[in-house]
Amino acid sequence: MTTAALVLLLVGGACFTWRAVRGPSIADRLVAVDGLVVTIVAFVLVDAVRRSTDRFLGVALVIAFVGFLGTSAGARFIERRGGGR
Repeated sequence: MTTAALVLLLVGGACFTWRAVRGPSIADRLVAVDGLVVTIVAFVLVDAVRRSTDRFLGVALVIAFVGFLGTSAGARFIERRGGGR
């Protein structure tokens, strides 16, 4: 079951990466990168369940925190720039 979840997370990550590369606006790219960070965190957590270990839970927490800070900073940049167009 966890293998299927990991495959679906890889597909979702590929879709988010595609959207981050293609745009069309900065706001779309920011949302895509935020989704990619969430996907990475979910991948780490599912892999931890699969391996029955809690070794990488701290890593997932740090990635989530850095992603939140990056999204907040990006949103502030877009707001000051004028809507992300």
